[in-house]
Amino acid sequence: MTTATVDEGPSSDDGGRGFVLAHLSDPHVPHRLLTWPTALLNKRIFGFLTWQFRRVRLHRREVLDALSRDLAGIGADHVAVTGDVVNIALPKEFRAAAGWLHTLGTPDRVTLVPGNHDAYVAVSWQRSWRAWQEFMTSDPGADAVATAPALPQRARRPGLDRFPIYRQRGPLALIGLSTALPTVPGRSSGCIGPVQLERLAAHLREAATAGLFRVVLLHHPPRAPQLARYKQLSDGESFRSVIAEAGAELVLHGHEHRFRYEELAGPLGKVPSFGVPSASMLPPGDTPIPAGAYHLHHIRRCADKWSIETHIRTYEPAQGRFGESDRRSLTLPVQAAGPPMGPAGRASPFLEAGAAGR
Repeated sequence: MTTATVDEGPSSDDGGRGFVLAHLSDPHVPHRLLTWPTALLNKRIFGFLTWQFRRVRLHRREVLDALSRDLAGIGADHVAVTGDVVNIALPKEFRAAAGWLHTLGTPDRVTLVPGNHDAYVAVSWQRSWRAWQEFMTSDPGADAVATAPALPQRARRPGLDRFPIYRQRGPLALIGLSTALPTVPGRSSGCIGPVQLERLAAHLREAATAGLFRVVLLHHPPRAPQLARYKQLSDGESFRSVIAEAGAELVLHGHEHRFRYEELAGPLGKVPSFGVPSASMLPPGDTPIPAGAYHLHHIRRCADKWSIETHIRTYEPAQGRFGESDRRSLTLPVQAAGPPMGPAGRASPFLEAGAAGR
């Protein structure tokens, strides 16, 4: 049985950059939250007050603009955004955020999944995620790969039947889940649900048969025991069971506004999972809150191995730009179609070494 191997420091491999996947999350695109008072007669009032008295000073448009410029200069092959694009789910926030998403790239080069703030309160598809529809659309014919019964009406969330989204880009299969659902004040939990999980398993198996590098995108971390229960993914154990059986090469998430690296059990060993800080964060100098950051995953295949070299790019306030702050590399086995092997387990040398942003 094979596990992921992880090395710190720059890779000595200079044989090309491979397929470059950028990952960012939790931009909380700054926007003037002006609206009719009646629109705040729900959970939004708490988010509005939090924004006005705290978040407006932390989430900065100049950081997002610097990120867009940095991405344009690097020329990533694809961009993954794992949710919390808006703040309190006002309809005009969705429209304004759509304009920002287009600064990252065209919809065929940017894949988006929603976060809990994108479902802060119950809003119809037409007045919310429809503005982002082009960034959350599966490839033609992808829905035929994974079919499952429709959800009962009482269990529906905006656009849930559209997930998982499935896109193939180069050697990658991008599979995006929605964990977003409206919650009561004070809660920010997420849920995938059995229908999405069933479809996820089918997509993962199909992509393995095609020899693709499978990237699963979701907002909430698949495992975060240090978070209060009301902030966690409620069916994280079920999600991890799907990964353990069907496998994946990479899981990407946000939600915590911090760097996280973890390894999930997979049929050939460990499946790496990365979380990123908020993309727009500009904290005061005397706080431990991490500055805005995003990741560049350089993915290559060599024979029966995948290599992933992750470049961590962090906002540098003094220069007003992003720069590389760390680099990590991993090697994974290629999962061929066939019966899965039992998961292997060992402590991650990545974690033992102390990951950046911890």
